[in-house]
Amino acid sequence: MFENYDLTFPDQPTADLYLPIWAKLPAFRRKPAFVWCNDGAEAASMTFEDLDASVQSISSRLSLSLRRGDTVLILCPPGLELVEIVFACMRAGLVAVPVTPPSFPDGDHRHLIRAVLQTRPKAAIATNGYIDCVWSYEAENDNRVSRLLRKLVWIGAEGLKGAKIGDGLPAPYRGCRAKEVYLIQYTSGTTGNPKPVLVTAGAAAHNVRVARKAYDLNPNSVIVSWLPQYHDCGLMFLLLTVVSGATCVLTSASAFVTRPRIWLEMITEYKATCTPVPSFALPLVVRRGDTNKAGTCSLKLDSLKNLIIINEPLYGAPTEEFVKAFAPFGLSPGSISPSYGLAENCTFVSTAWRSGNGENLPIHDGLLPSAKMDEIEEEIKMVIVNEDTFDPVEDGVEGEIWISSPSNCDGYLGHPTLSRETFHARLKNYLTRSFVRTGDRGIIIATCERYLYVTGRCSDIIRAADGQEIHPHRIETSAYDSCPGLLRAGCVAAFESLGCVTVVAELRRPVAEKIILAGICERIKDSLAGIEVGTVVVVQSGSIPKTTSGKIRRWAAKIKLERGEMNVVFRTEFRNGTFLATLKSSSRYSSPSDLLSSL
Repeated sequence: MFENYDLTFPDQPTADLYLPIWAKLPAFRRKPAFVWCNDGAEAASMTFEDLDASVQSISSRLSLSLRRGDTVLILCPPGLELVEIVFACMRAGLVAVPVTPPSFPDGDHRHLIRAVLQTRPKAAIATNGYIDCVWSYEAENDNRVSRLLRKLVWIGAEGLKGAKIGDGLPAPYRGCRAKEVYLIQYTSGTTGNPKPVLVTAGAAAHNVRVARKAYDLNPNSVIVSWLPQYHDCGLMFLLLTVVSGATCVLTSASAFVTRPRIWLEMITEYKATCTPVPSFALPLVVRRGDTNKAGTCSLKLDSLKNLIIINEPLYGAPTEEFVKAFAPFGLSPGSISPSYGLAENCTFVSTAWRSGNGENLPIHDGLLPSAKMDEIEEEIKMVIVNEDTFDPVEDGVEGEIWISSPSNCDGYLGHPTLSRETFHARLKNYLTRSFVRTGDRGIIIATCERYLYVTGRCSDIIRAADGQEIHPHRIETSAYDSCPGLLRAGCVAAFESLGCVTVVAELRRPVAEKIILAGICERIKDSLAGIEVGTVVVVQSGSIPKTTSGKIRRWAAKIKLERGEMNVVFRTEFRNGTFLATLKSSSRYSSPSDLLSSL
């Protein structure tokens, strides 16, 4: 236990400056900062002292070939090496652009092309093996990707480690200053192509300090995370670990998807106190957590203080199901920490969790709250705004969420007009401060206390002919619930098309019988009473585009369907509520839905 931790420890202007302080304190220098777990292999760890020394060495070597302020593309796989390089770039005064490395030659290179064209990096850091694959691709191809990659200076990650450069004397700190951009992180792409957000070192430090206080993190905290380390929450928890002096145990998102139980086993083995998880993953873990099978260890989840649930919408029912499934293993309902964040505010915005808040959070219209408004920091202001008039709305009225905070980012790289509209919004008749427009809809419900509920995305709203505004996630949930045994959870997309609603749903497993497929479409239509559904499309598993954090990209699904690029299994058109699919009259069932009922 690290009882000598001083809660009045002075804040540092940037996250990197906390690292050498922990590394020099006798009680912390040998404390593990990060642990990396590979399923089935021995874990690797790095102490605060080791991490600080490695970061100093790497930053010194980067400074030999790059100038302060240069932009660097980071194309390393998830792991401790990626952690070292992210902090080393900050200490070297470089602007880091972490990107998930696409495979060569057959990977999807669109985001890599986007990052290279928009950020114009001077160099790219990758493993030697990855660089060899890139060079082979360049030699064998003459296309847009190969020509862009040839212009980059490639730096092997393995060659950055080694003896410290210099004469052994303390070098002056040349890292990113508070008001300087240290990171370009891309938005998730939920409502449009991912946009490059300019994150200053000071905004990031403020953001993780607010999160540290909100979750009551300290050097006794143990964080477990499988989230991608390239942006948003996965990246924030790297900084949060260093600022808090905590220990963070990591694994890859692919390891979690392959075997979700690894997440629970890591919580058990390392006695984790805090772990973030996207809302879509909770039903997945309930289904595939293997609670009734012998695993590598028996589960013990009573150490968890914060189960941080992210990615709106935050439905109460799946959370309750998760708690019910894992309460026998010690999971406390009081650990549930529904939270809200976005890239334009570094990551963290708020959480409804507070220490000692008990087991029950109020549910509104099926949703968990994402903020306890009366406990928001004084320097942070959140308001719900009429997006047409820019007037604040009263409690109980839905509107766009606006945020004014020292964590607000500087804007979108290369998008001056959009940056001005998004990052410098002003309330009508209020000129004292500017706000970030989140593009998220929310509502504040006041009973004994005031809670914020995030209800959906402004741009995703479907407007019915009668003027009713419908959030597509409501349609998607009802559609899935109509055939949960045949459809993939979290893999339904709803959007407006030609004045009607189109629903696209993925199958859990192949289905060949057309009458069953027609029955699925009819069930989906019947589940959406009062909504004018024009088309229901059943597609193969993996057809619906998603972000790296698992959010449905509805706009991309619409484009993909209209271009004929979906792996369509069955499509049904409805006119005035009438089912138009033609079935053999010899069927003994009066409708496809009747057939499903008999199965």
